[in-house]
Amino acid sequence: MRARRGAAVVAALLAVGGTVVGCGQTVRGTPQAAGAGDSVNTKFDKLLRECEAVTLDQIAEIIGGKGSYAQSSFYGAVCMWDVLGAPGGNAMATLNWYENGSLTNEKANNDRLGYSTANVNFGESLGLETRRPNDPDSCGISAAAPDTGIVGWWINYRAGSAHPDPCASARKLVELTLNLAR
Repeated sequence: MRARRGAAVVAALLAVGGTVVGCGQTVRGTPQAAGAGDSVNTKFDKLLRECEAVTLDQIAEIIGGKGSYAQSSFYGAVCMWDVLGAPGGNAMATLNWYENGSLTNEKANNDRLGYSTANVNFGESLGLETRRPNDPDSCGISAAAPDTGIVGWWINYRAGSAHPDPCASARKLVELTLNLAR
């Protein structure tokens, strides 16, 4: 048993020694801490740029009209805003931009959830208008993005209040986003 252990130790030492001897190489330059170079962005400050595709003023004007204003409420996998002073009370807007998404998947998910969908056209881009059953206060519009994926806006007005058609607001925001993406 000791002989086997001793042979295993010798074999391991030879393997390590061979590796160390075979790896000798001089690298020229001055060492720097990870992320210290100009070419690496460790702040991750460009990840949510799509949340800025449409300005707060544009969101407020399209959803709430004059006298309303928008404030961001969440930036992450989706971007969300509260629109204060919208007709009938405050409203909410959500932007999603899925680089690997497809209208086929959106339609399948809508069907699975029991939502109604209708095809819409944005010139060169196709899209879907999505409504939840018995919910006239909200609407989502998704469209094929210019290069790949899909972009979509979902608008929620206060339930039961007098407000504009949420699909019209979502459509305007999708059109604006598609125009900016080109």
